[in-house]
Amino acid sequence: VSDLRPSTLPGSFDVSRSMFDLRSPPHRFMKRYDSFSSVPSSTSSRKDSQGSNRSLDTITLSGDERDFGRLNVKLCYVSSVEQIWITVLHCKDLSWPSSCGENPRIYVKGILTLPKPVHFKSSAKEGCNDIEFMETFVFAIKLQSLQAVRLVFKIQTQTPRKKTIGECSLALRELSSEESSHWLDISPPSK
Repeated sequence: VSDLRPSTLPGSFDVSRSMFDLRSPPHRFMKRYDSFSSVPSSTSSRKDSQGSNRSLDTITLSGDERDFGRLNVKLCYVSSVEQIWITVLHCKDLSWPSSCGENPRIYVKGILTLPKPVHFKSSAKEGCNDIEFMETFVFAIKLQSLQAVRLVFKIQTQTPRKKTIGECSLALRELSSEESSHWLDISPPSK
């Protein structure tokens, strides 16, 4: 089931504890894209084994079929100074185990899987359906080194205790000076 409501970022927003103000791009290559979905929504139903119709939203998902949410990040490589810019924007439709409480403090931990891994993490926010981070991290690393590695994100709770509730990753093969936006599906943490 897709959320077809258009999502818009406010024209001006404050960056909380970020290294850089996202309102002023670091260089002339950055662009902003806004998109809206025009797909009409419809109610779906299907027949179960007894032949009766039931709405899809009444079907409970178990284990791996459950949606753990999505993470939105932007990436850019500034070749003139050999820097990768990683912006953690927000988590949508995030779910967490009931053992973490109703509103745990949640943060995103990032790892560049280089031979000597590079770690970074966002500030912790109160857990909710749509958590805005808006934080940028900058690292000076040669492009050739980055194109062979993955960028891994772990969504973790800070309270009541530190726990990984989901993870996602992407390859950096196509990294360029053109800023790219990515929606990553969050999966259950690997054992």
